[in-house]
Amino acid sequence: MIPPVSSAHAPPDPRDTVLRARAQELEGQFLAEMLRHAGAGATPETFGGGVGEDQFASFLREAQAQAIVRRGGIGLAEHLFNALKGRADVEPR
Repeated sequence: MIPPVSSAHAPPDPRDTVLRARAQELEGQFLAEMLRHAGAGATPETFGGGVGEDQFASFLREAQAQAIVRRGGIGLAEHLFNALKGRADVEPR
């Protein structure tokens, strides 16, 4: 007889994995926008990189935001995941 599988060792639901990834992407975009408004990556007045630096500053902010999310973020992804999961668990009419 095979013992029942405990929930602690059950593989994660693929839908949960996708929802969590989307929630983390959204948190990353939010953080990138907040970094932009905070002035991260802004061209300094003197000895700046000019137009080229301005063009690529968004890539730096996005990379920084994704690094923040990978390190645990600010908790927004978890709230978004729970909200998305709650909506996904509701049966469609």
